[in-house]
Amino acid sequence: MNVMKAGYEILTPISEGGKEELQMIERIGRVCYKSEDKITEDGESAKKFVRMLINAHHEAMIEHSTLSVMFTVDRGVSHEMVRHRIASFAQESTRYVNYSKDKYGSEINVIDLAPGIALDRRMQDMPAETIEAILNEWELAMLDAEKHYMKMIELGATAQIARSVLPNSTKTNITITANYREWRNYFRLRTASDAHPQIREVSVALLNELKERIPVIFDDIA
Repeated sequence: MNVMKAGYEILTPISEGGKEELQMIERIGRVCYKSEDKITEDGESAKKFVRMLINAHHEAMIEHSTLSVMFTVDRGVSHEMVRHRIASFAQESTRYVNYSKDKYGSEINVIDLAPGIALDRRMQDMPAETIEAILNEWELAMLDAEKHYMKMIELGATAQIARSVLPNSTKTNITITANYREWRNYFRLRTASDAHPQIREVSVALLNELKERIPVIFDDIA
C-alpha cells in the first residue's frame, strides 16, 4: 500500500500576470457596452473592466474563459467535486484500472488522512495519542482492504468487481474543466470553513495560487 499526499496540477497555460486571460474577458464583455475604444494594451483596462463586472454581478462574461485542473484526491472527495454540474470531468476509473498489475506497483494508492485530520476543526483539540490511534486504525483498514482486493483479483475477479472493497481513501486523479464563473462557485463552497477538510486541503491551496496568477477574478473570495 502506498500513502500519497493530496494535490493538484493546473493544466491550462496561464499568461504572465493573467494579462491575456483578463484581456479576453474584456474584449468579449465590452461588446455589450460598445466600449472597445477603451481597451489599453498594457492590460490595466482589462483589470478595471473585469473588476467592474464582478462587482456588478455581471459574471456571465467570465464564463468565456475556462480552466482545467487535475486533482489528486481520494474517492470520497471526488464524489463532492462531481456535484459541480456546470463542469466537465475526467476521472481515473476503478472499473478498468487493475491495481494488481506491475504498472500500478501491484498495490493500491491511498490519500494520506493526516492532513485532513489536522484541518478538521472538531478534532483539533484531541490529544496527539488519540490522533495517532485513529490513524493507526485507518492504516490497518487500508491494508485489509488492499489484501482482500488483491485476493479477489487472484481468484479471478475482474477489476470492476474487486473494486467493491476499495475504500473512500483510494487515490484518484480527477480533472475538472469549468469556466471562471463556476470556479468562483466552487471556491465559495469548497474553501469555506465548514467544507470537508480534505477538499479544503487542495481547494484553498489552488485558490491562493490562482489569486496570485490571475488578478481580480478570485480576489473577493476569502
